[in-house]
Amino acid sequence: PQQEGLRAARPPYSYSALIAMAIHSAPGRRRTLSQIYQYVAENFPFYKKSKAGWQNSIRHNLSLNDCFKKIPRDEDDPGKGNYWTLDPNCEKMFDNGNFRRRRKRR
Repeated sequence: PQQEGLRAARPPYSYSALIAMAIHSAPGRRRTLSQIYQYVAENFPFYKKSKAGWQNSIRHNLSLNDCFKKIPRDEDDPGKGNYWTLDPNCEKMFDNGNFRRRRKRR
């Protein structure tokens, strides 16, 4: 029970870091919105148990953060929605797999 509580704690990652992790882990380094949701829920139990508010935050980050680029589906790729990928200029933000929140300097 105690270990379960630790796993369900809020992860120390920003929403943009969670999105970047999802994209980095995907073949071809791209995912659809629903695949990003699925990755976050499967890898972070906190979000699986939470209400849908975090999904709004994911959508908000994708649309407003310039690091994420929308890629249209190919005509021969069935399914719903576009793919999202990471702008190559933003790759350095997550060097060496460091996705933790950055502390603001005083």
